[in-house]
Amino acid sequence: MDSILVKGNGPLNGEIAISGAKNAALTLMPATLLTDEPLTLTNVPRLLDIKTTNELLSSLGTEVAMMQEGQIIVLDTNQITNHTAHYDIVRKMRASILVLGPMLARDGKAIVSLPGGCAIGARPVDLHLQGLEAMGATIELKEGYIHAVAKGGLKGATIDFSFASVGATENILMAATLAKGTTVINNAAREPEIVDLADCLRKMGAQISGDGSPTITIQGVDKLHGATHPVVADRIELGTYMLAPVIAGGEVELLGGRINLLHSYCEKLDEAGISVTETKRGLKVTSRNGRINAVNVVTEPFPGFPTDLQAQMMAALCTANGTSVLEETIFENRFMHAPELIRMGANIDVHGGTATVTGVNRLKGAPVMATDLRASVSLILAGLAASGETIVSRVYHLDRGYERLVRKLSSCGANIERITS
Repeated sequence: MDSILVKGNGPLNGEIAISGAKNAALTLMPATLLTDEPLTLTNVPRLLDIKTTNELLSSLGTEVAMMQEGQIIVLDTNQITNHTAHYDIVRKMRASILVLGPMLARDGKAIVSLPGGCAIGARPVDLHLQGLEAMGATIELKEGYIHAVAKGGLKGATIDFSFASVGATENILMAATLAKGTTVINNAAREPEIVDLADCLRKMGAQISGDGSPTITIQGVDKLHGATHPVVADRIELGTYMLAPVIAGGEVELLGGRINLLHSYCEKLDEAGISVTETKRGLKVTSRNGRINAVNVVTEPFPGFPTDLQAQMMAALCTANGTSVLEETIFENRFMHAPELIRMGANIDVHGGTATVTGVNRLKGAPVMATDLRASVSLILAGLAASGETIVSRVYHLDRGYERLVRKLSSCGANIERITS
């Protein structure tokens, strides 16, 4: 099993190009199931999850063509030839649930295994199912599979989410494009990835308004057509690399980054004493003299502080001046990186959904184990400024969400390498 070796090597300087968003690409790809014409996606990140989604879509009848080393993907689903998304593929990745709404909308039937993914909490799919049922679908759960049927097609409905679920908003948004009548999603998630999906669907002929706000309105159409669409920049990758010069020192420019993708996050960095400035090509992050200030963080749905950047922020706060409190409100079990950071000398106390971090002067390199995608990269960030060597094992998680991480950090002067076992 591969591992990553990191040696604290002083300040980082240079530039890092931000890839297309994994979470956006994984949402856009199932949109091919809504049309019998080709959907072309550009700026696609080259990640394991993209490969898994290609495999899933191929199993349903999609013809997949990749160009420019996978950065352009052409998806052609002239016909859905299989309406069952099997466990062997779906278990690898939670985003697989997003084939449910499109298949049901186009052909009125779908059988989808309950999804898998990182072990960071239950993350139930009840809102997905409730929304589709409100649109006229009949749904049964049998032997770990969702069996959904919509005789006569889906119908527009008003759907009130009890929680602003990103995945449920995406699934219902896609399904509603081909439903008869008008669908209104209240308490919709507002993430940039949802706006990106709506932009793509509009290019395909969908009638959507209100995306980016808590209320999205979709007027169903009879048919969607093909389109070409660039994947939006990955705000989580952006936020992750913004912390690299904070932890290690130095100055790094993040090409393609925009503050409006991470406004609340940037406000918190400013509170911590971190300099973030916009440039013509992206964002520049500069390490100020001395330790950063301790800050309190509460994860919230967009536009709040992203849960997917909580682990990375904790790594930065391990050497802050003072005591920080991080409250995780989105997922349970998302402090599994804390014991590993403690192995590196961090002072962290976890009680339920709250972690108290008291800054230390410096972390020490140690062998640590990644437990999920974002935990993986938090340990690598911590290793950038730790004394000695940090060896991060179980880094297969990284391959799901960070494109060419070792190459990107090395280009700025990091002493980092992947060790293949």
